[in-house]
Amino acid sequence: MFSLFPKDENFFELFRRQAVLVRQGCEQLDEMVRKFDRIEERAKALKDVEHQGDLVAHELFERLNRTFITPLDREDIHGLASGLDNVLDAVEAIASRIVLFKITHSTPQALQLTRIVVECGVQIEQAVGHLKDFKGLMPFTIEINRLENEADGLSRQAVADLFDGKHDFLDVIRWKEIYGRLENATDQCEDVANVIESIVIKSR
Repeated sequence: MFSLFPKDENFFELFRRQAVLVRQGCEQLDEMVRKFDRIEERAKALKDVEHQGDLVAHELFERLNRTFITPLDREDIHGLASGLDNVLDAVEAIASRIVLFKITHSTPQALQLTRIVVECGVQIEQAVGHLKDFKGLMPFTIEINRLENEADGLSRQAVADLFDGKHDFLDVIRWKEIYGRLENATDQCEDVANVIESIVIKSR
């Protein structure tokens, strides 16, 4: 059976391509928030990366539908592809809202949170790079979980600080949305880590 229907190993290469795009998207958002120039241009560039990610995810799903024997459980392939796509979607949504809300400057809290998003993206790319041999994956997922917890605490404090009476009402509304979406992006990264942990457990 295995000689007649070999496992399609191209899934790992597609996952690597998807993870690279995730890391690039996270870095582009961080650069956008740090430099805060050419906002619309940067948001468009990030949208292009998100679109590339959609194409890779679509290719993964198509390959999954036509492959008889897969190198990982089908549900894990679907979960990982969907999870990586969700991270990119979350990151792009932040950039688009910065444009839509006509935000003109960054905040220290936003800088901290986008830096965490980048670190999550780096960890995801490295974990996916080790996915084929199942070796050394847990340190990456543990670090992503730690980063998500850090982002959760930072975002809660950032939102609380918005209500100290020193901020314009519209800024409170704008930044509450942005902080929430930054924290959600790390939640999506944690979801990816959880899928990878499931793959590791099943491989034992």
